[in-house]
Amino acid sequence: MKAQILTSLASLRDNPTPLRLIDWPDPLPGPGELLLRVAACGVCHTDLDESEGRTPPALPAILGHQVVGRVAARGPGASRFALGDRVGVAWIFSACGVCPACLAGQENLCPSFRATGRDAPGGYAELMVAPEGFVYPIPDGFSDVEAAPLLCAGAVGYRALRLANLTDGQPLGLTGFGGSGQQVLLLARHLYPRSPVFIFARNPETRAFALALGAAWAGDSADSPPQPPAAIIDTTPAWRPVVDALAALAPGGRLVINAIRKEEGDKAELLRLDYARHLWQEKEIKSVANVTRQDVTEFLALATQIPIRPQVEVFPLAGANRALFELKTRRVHGSKVLEIRQEAAP
Repeated sequence: MKAQILTSLASLRDNPTPLRLIDWPDPLPGPGELLLRVAACGVCHTDLDESEGRTPPALPAILGHQVVGRVAARGPGASRFALGDRVGVAWIFSACGVCPACLAGQENLCPSFRATGRDAPGGYAELMVAPEGFVYPIPDGFSDVEAAPLLCAGAVGYRALRLANLTDGQPLGLTGFGGSGQQVLLLARHLYPRSPVFIFARNPETRAFALALGAAWAGDSADSPPQPPAAIIDTTPAWRPVVDALAALAPGGRLVINAIRKEEGDKAELLRLDYARHLWQEKEIKSVANVTRQDVTEFLALATQIPIRPQVEVFPLAGANRALFELKTRRVHGSKVLEIRQEAAP
């Protein structure tokens, strides 16, 4: 098969082409596993975190955890899906199922949590293998490239919105407005129709786009919205928006940081933290760690009902380096998705 292979870790500013498109051995499904012929794979900021070493994979690695494909083969004992079924794979590749976290419905916190594209080969390839218990049917009505961002940007955004503990009518803030923020805006307008949504983004074009999608206000992260938000969801890779969001929160408000890692570049921004301004009055900080299968399943159903159709920029598999570099340099106009065309079945 053709696959984009990551062989070393470095900043994309120093090495803008970390992936090599090469022939790679076809994977084989083991017991309880499915072999998928990949049709599309989303490009996520977490892929940058992996390639730049903030959450490093074992090398060589095949990145990608927003995968849509079709079942090409089934390993022994795998019977949940039929050959040819269209399915998806998300960030959660597997969890043990027996630890206290798993038994409490928090498999995202399982000590044995394995991430697709980091701890197991992902979807930047023509083929991949996944445990059938961690694979999801893709609803009709979405194209392959539309469905891919639902599996991470959408599902983790849904988890972040749940963790925000919002009540309908309370203002919600979104810091950063990439693929996840766009889906959360549409989701929030559906689940909390009386809650105004305020967007904090540094790019004027991004702010205009947010207003066109139904945001009640849009400004820079240091600007003051019409009301202090009861909750703010931060999806940026930087520290400055975290500090600004804490200052903007209403008393008793909650900041939900939706990121696997933060970049180190502006870490000095944390020195601006002032207890009285940023943390007093019982403000909370909550992080999002991974997703559960329930998050993905529930969000796919909501995305179908609303419906949510992500704005996408499509790249060929050979364009994976360009997609990552544009993500690094903040050239984001919707979710970036690799469309993987295959000339023949495996």
